[in-house]
Amino acid sequence: MPTFIGSIDQGTTSSRFLIFDSKGALIDYHQVEFAQYYPNPGWIEHDPIDILESVYECIEKGLKKFIDKGYSVTDIKAIGVTNQRETTIVWDKFTGKHLCNAIVWCDARTHHLVHDLNSKHGTNALKELCGLPISTYFSAVKLKWLLENVSTVKEAHEKETMIFGNVDTWLIYNLTGGIDGGLHITDVTNASRTMLMDIKKLEWSDELLKFFGIKKCILPKICSSSEVYGNIKITSLAGIPIAGDLGDQHSAMVGQKCFNRGEVKNTYGTGCFMLFNTGADPVISKSGLLTTVGYKFGNEEPVYALEGSIAVAGSAIKWVRDNLGIINETNEINNLAASVNDTGGVYFVTAFSGLFAPYWRDDARGCIVGITQYTNKSHIARATLEAACFQTRAILDAMNTDSGHPITSLKVDGGMTNSDICMQIQSDILGIDVDRPSMKETTALGAAIAAGFAVGVWKSFSELDEVNSKDRTIFSPKVSKEESEQKYKTWQKAIERSLDWA
Repeated sequence: MPTFIGSIDQGTTSSRFLIFDSKGALIDYHQVEFAQYYPNPGWIEHDPIDILESVYECIEKGLKKFIDKGYSVTDIKAIGVTNQRETTIVWDKFTGKHLCNAIVWCDARTHHLVHDLNSKHGTNALKELCGLPISTYFSAVKLKWLLENVSTVKEAHEKETMIFGNVDTWLIYNLTGGIDGGLHITDVTNASRTMLMDIKKLEWSDELLKFFGIKKCILPKICSSSEVYGNIKITSLAGIPIAGDLGDQHSAMVGQKCFNRGEVKNTYGTGCFMLFNTGADPVISKSGLLTTVGYKFGNEEPVYALEGSIAVAGSAIKWVRDNLGIINETNEINNLAASVNDTGGVYFVTAFSGLFAPYWRDDARGCIVGITQYTNKSHIARATLEAACFQTRAILDAMNTDSGHPITSLKVDGGMTNSDICMQIQSDILGIDVDRPSMKETTALGAAIAAGFAVGVWKSFSELDEVNSKDRTIFSPKVSKEESEQKYKTWQKAIERSLDWA
């Protein structure tokens, strides 16, 4: 009998439900976009109900396609969940209703709060405990802001009637019953993005909770990334176990099969995220990177990673489409970019809400520099693609410094990797090979792999050797090292122009 695993991939701008077979082949999927809310400059919110409804719609329509092919829902043995990380949701534990909109991971409203904390304690005051700098990025800072600025949240926290979670927790809670016995859990990868978990003990830290003024009773139980948590109670998936849970970038690391120390992947989505497998021990970065849990399967030891995070990648293309109007569809940017040999000296720093790794400057803002009368929309389009590639170079340099072992090849996935020209630009800027799989849904595949291991579909990583390994595309550098270095130096000058604006 055929065996299948489902994967719920809840992202920043859309939700998806995907079904894979036991060989890792994608059988069917459905995707739904949902609304983004921008109530103030730098603020980005989601309605938690929009997230739920988009996931439910994806499940039902994805299953219909699956059944229309002659399969049965009971052929699906487990469900994995992967999610946008750091996005913060609080809800009433008695009614199950959210207390306010979700604050999205790239929201910058906590800018002043972060500056106050950093001036008193220093950016890296908590890094040895949680592996992270104090930044607008992480959940604890967003939660502290809610407690200080939203009276209903503050009151519910004081009365201990609220509970907190990132998007994985919100989804699993509702899928397993909500107020009717729904599970309040998260996994170690998502917990490692809150600034509240001890990175070595993999437990909520009393010291970190005290620092942010947060009660432990509102937090979910921390589980591994691969175990049977409980059965789904609603949608047509009712009765099937949820058995995998990873933050999206960790899930992509698993989906790219970066199981060995030194392997690295980069995902080009709304933002851009590079993870470097550091093995069984957490490495505290001295070069502006994040220390995070890569994954933890069942009772096995955790695997750690260094991460470099870029706030704006694919979302810059949508900005060019929606705000500048020089393209009508996002994929049109590739033809525009390919119509010129270079950017004509134009550099686009896409610091819409500050710069993440390795800069950590929330005072930065976006800028386009080097514009002359010669500049046209094709140069802007190419500069938009180059922006993610230059920031990836900054992260790769930091990883080379921290690890002491130069990276020689980069595994890539995510929406922007569909662009051959973008991936060639990336290889040229890095000066190394860029390795793209034929099936690019590696984030969803990672959650499916975690769920599959929990229910015995796979029992060892070696069984995954043939999964998504055929027909990979390798992009190799086509420009000289000298030319690449000169362009990168000019990019660094453009970065300097973006600082000290907010």
